[in-house]
Amino acid sequence: MILFIDIFVLAIAIGLLLPIGVLFVECSAALLPDRVKVEDRGGYQPQTVILVPAHNEASGIGATLETLLPQLTDSERLVVIADNCTDETAAIARALGVTVLERHDRDRTGKGYALDYGLRAIEPNPPEVVVVIDADCIVEKGTIQRIARQAMTLSRPVQAIYLMAQPPNPKPKDAVSALAFLVKNLVRPKGLARLGLPCLLTGTGMAFPWSVIKEASLASSNIVEDMQLSVELAIKGQAPVFCFEAKVTSVFPQQEQAAKSQRTRWEHGHLQTLLTQAPKLLQASVHQKRFDLLGMALDLSVPPLSLLVMLWIAAILVSSLARILGATWIPAIVLAVEGLLILISIFGAWVQFGRADVSLTALLAVPFYVLWKIPLYVAFLLRPQREWMRTERDTVDT
Repeated sequence: MILFIDIFVLAIAIGLLLPIGVLFVECSAALLPDRVKVEDRGGYQPQTVILVPAHNEASGIGATLETLLPQLTDSERLVVIADNCTDETAAIARALGVTVLERHDRDRTGKGYALDYGLRAIEPNPPEVVVVIDADCIVEKGTIQRIARQAMTLSRPVQAIYLMAQPPNPKPKDAVSALAFLVKNLVRPKGLARLGLPCLLTGTGMAFPWSVIKEASLASSNIVEDMQLSVELAIKGQAPVFCFEAKVTSVFPQQEQAAKSQRTRWEHGHLQTLLTQAPKLLQASVHQKRFDLLGMALDLSVPPLSLLVMLWIAAILVSSLARILGATWIPAIVLAVEGLLILISIFGAWVQFGRADVSLTALLAVPFYVLWKIPLYVAFLLRPQREWMRTERDTVDT
């Protein structure tokens, strides 16, 4: 019996070593000096269409468009896709002089369908590059041009930094959530770029060569269509590239229910993609003999940070109980090392990238943030979210 317990607990510890080790390597690599930058092909600016999918975004789309429009050059067109809207989204965009496509199909809802509709609309006069920006995002100056040029140069999709800012009057968990988002969307992709590996798309701030995006399968209600698209393109040899010189930002919703809904969609979708697509990537990496697909599979195998911490804590508790029953110390030692790796990864990411926005005292809220997430993961086991649902937005003053 003791031998069986030893093997069982050691298997748990070794199983956790893979995602924790990947997290540690990615975060450590992000601290390395910058590699040689990709040239812009003599400053040539490709003909670009910026698609902004929007479903009932009247409260905030004006702010997005008003910051984006002054940045556009003669080679860029802005198109808003008002998807199944019942508010003033289309009217607000038109009032600002933006081209608006209105789509009405209650049976097929979701961002993927909206993007597919937009692509089919511009197909008769296609651009060289398509950029996707969410309707609640603020685009940093120069971002569109940088990612469009890089996509044209590399003939591959390009992902800008996508960060979430804390709302006005933030709660402690908002600061922790912002840090977790920063680790996922800046630190880890930057580490992958340092290692010469592709990244996952994050849904906004994305640039695609027309030759790539026109063949993509977008028309679906997948709740994390960006992750699914990343996998499909990577297997075709068009894995996304991370551009850490371009950035878009959004703000976490302040309403509790909206925040919960947003995180449920993101994390349930992440877990579903992890379970279904990581094995697919591993299989493709073997068949195609491609290390980049293996790297993407390993990156995808890392669960959301709060869940990873929960699993580690649960493993520590199991190991402690096993030790009381007479099991060996080896699993506990392995888990202790893993805990140290998690701590180094998060603290290093905070020191290098997050301390300007997240105070050290805010990190004390991490245990409460993890507890807040427990119902979300229980819901994944009992009734995972599979249908796309829009997150309610806070009102934006312009």
